[in-house]
Amino acid sequence: MAWLVLIVAGLFEVGWAVGLKYAEGFTRLWPSVGTAVALVLSMGLLGVALRTLPLGTAYAVWTGIGTVGTAVLGIVLFREPATAARLACIGLIVAGIVGLKVLAPR
Repeated sequence: MAWLVLIVAGLFEVGWAVGLKYAEGFTRLWPSVGTAVALVLSMGLLGVALRTLPLGTAYAVWTGIGTVGTAVLGIVLFREPATAARLACIGLIVAGIVGLKVLAPR
């Protein structure tokens, strides 16, 4: 169950990171509110997951989900470059996340 909580926390991390772009330096009210809510939920759920998961593994997976999700949404929503090198680097991050999950102590 802690892994599911951690994944949801990572998805909320993507939400607040992308929300920062839409909030335009916190000058837009509702995107700023959504960003703050996603940030609180992300941190709160990370804290819940850390009750049972190892710190280093959980934090790396959480930030990895946030990094990959934010990079992919940057490509999709903001037309950031999707070069082969960038996509390969995203793949390496995914491989690291999977590796940390598979090798995590139980």
